[in-house]
Amino acid sequence: MMDLNLSHIPVNKPGVPQKVKMLIIGSGPAGLTAALYAARADLEPVVLSGLELGGQVSLTYIVENYPGFPDGVGGGQMVELFQKQAEKFGARIEYDTATAVDLSVRPFRVQAYNNEYLADTLIVSTGATPRHLNVAGEKELTGRGVSYCATCDGWFFKEKDVVVVGGGDSALEEGLFLTRYAKSVTIVHRRDQLRAGPILEKRARENPKVKFIWNTVIAEILGKDAVQSVRLHDLVTDECYDHPADGVFIFIGHDPNTQLFEGQLDMDERGYLKVDPLHRTNVPGVFVAGEAGDPHYRQVVTSAGMGAAAAMSAGRFLDENVGYVD
Repeated sequence: MMDLNLSHIPVNKPGVPQKVKMLIIGSGPAGLTAALYAARADLEPVVLSGLELGGQVSLTYIVENYPGFPDGVGGGQMVELFQKQAEKFGARIEYDTATAVDLSVRPFRVQAYNNEYLADTLIVSTGATPRHLNVAGEKELTGRGVSYCATCDGWFFKEKDVVVVGGGDSALEEGLFLTRYAKSVTIVHRRDQLRAGPILEKRARENPKVKFIWNTVIAEILGKDAVQSVRLHDLVTDECYDHPADGVFIFIGHDPNTQLFEGQLDMDERGYLKVDPLHRTNVPGVFVAGEAGDPHYRQVVTSAGMGAAAAMSAGRFLDENVGYVD
């Protein structure tokens, strides 16, 4: 058993800014993996957990596509293991949320609810939030038939009837993926034509498992312990009716949690942070890992990999700029 002496790591003193070598904002797979790699490099990382330790994965019932867990692992349990491993090597998790940053000064200033931090390097791993329908039953049945990730949860719906909400590329890509497992996939779209590209639309229309319901939105998701049906609202006729379903997959977009960095870090038109192949931003010393800079994959394994890479890049930055950051 490794005996770590952590007495060299400063503790919070109310009202006194805390100087750290590396501050990681966000505690999902990207942030906790970055913390693990940084801690093993003796960079004494501090992680601001945000509102939910573990991010989206902590709300996932079971993860079956992460290497090393052939029987799957609960999202909450996975986060606990990530945290335990990072802390074993000296990472410190602060149950706090960043509220303001100033990247124009050195060290970077980060204000959180409970403390202020002065960081030589910063890793942004704030993730992205799937857009919700905000209808009755959605929150209560999340993880019990309501999902925002077909790759994560599709296997659980073998020979089941599922509904996919959305009409863009993501909705069709995920819907087509679900046809590997589901008996039927019904795509519910609020318009009378799709926003997805023509190739995806052609593939979906030609798939015998895929059906479409047009000009319709979900008004409510019904079920006691699991999804049983959805209440549909026809926007043309104003009719409401119930449609049986074992699962509801919602793909109406993601919003990166990057508002904190507006005007300071370069973003694309959707708000995702722009990074180079080494996960560097336009501000030297600021790095990005996970879904805050990844509009494509949104998987635990890819976010973890990005966290490792960002931590390694940040470590090299510290090595090469000792005088610059001291």
